[in-house]
Amino acid sequence: MKYEGWPEPGELVVGKVDEIEDFGVFVDLEEYRDKRGLVHISEVASGWIKNVRDHVREGQTVVAKVLDIDRSSQQIDLSIKDVNDHQRSEAIQDWKNEQKADKWMELAFGEEVSDEQFRDVADELVAEFGSLYDGFEQAAIHGAEALEGLDLEEDEVDAVVSTARENVSVPYVTVTGYVHLESPAPDGVDDIKESLKAAENEDVVPEEADLEVTYVGAPEYRIRVEAPTYKTAEDELEAAAARAADDIESRGGAGEFHRERQLEEEA
Repeated sequence: MKYEGWPEPGELVVGKVDEIEDFGVFVDLEEYRDKRGLVHISEVASGWIKNVRDHVREGQTVVAKVLDIDRSSQQIDLSIKDVNDHQRSEAIQDWKNEQKADKWMELAFGEEVSDEQFRDVADELVAEFGSLYDGFEQAAIHGAEALEGLDLEEDEVDAVVSTARENVSVPYVTVTGYVHLESPAPDGVDDIKESLKAAENEDVVPEEADLEVTYVGAPEYRIRVEAPTYKTAEDELEAAAARAADDIESRGGAGEFHRERQLEEEA
């Protein structure tokens, strides 16, 4: 999606070298509709430049920093030399992500989607999440709940969510902890089984998190949580352990959560 309007001074933009002159380089901005910028020869690279073509070539994709804008003359002054390697890599990745998101929009609504509907849905996602890609990513993680409050029709929400979950690769993190469960009751094994079921309760575990409890060796049980962020994973790990401990304690037993596996001391 190409944005209407103008970039802001200080913004990093992705562009394609369109024309090279002795005094500088003209760059077509990939992210803005009908916008072209000029990189003066002094802003192409550090140090003295004998030949601009030694540093850039026509058709090359570059990342530039917006130095100044004169809307009356349609002039956008850019700098390539003011962009470091990390900034360049990050800007290119963001640009590629937005290209992916454009394709997801076509998948969600079909190639025949009107420009108006495309723009309306895209504007809602960008306004809420900062970018079209981030909007799809959040829809993949949280489902329709992520899009609550947006000015979208129900079928539009369904289209975004289903497309996101089929196409977005969400980065997940995994955390592990242990819960120590004991019960003095004659049927203590059954009590512990019920406490483990409480830990795995699907009704309270968020849809974006995957939680698994496994047997390590009585009285220890491992809880493993996979989620999109460390905070979510950590929160769900502690909540699951607390559910198990609370349940076993309500049955007259004892429960305790700890990070590392606690081995029994040898006699």
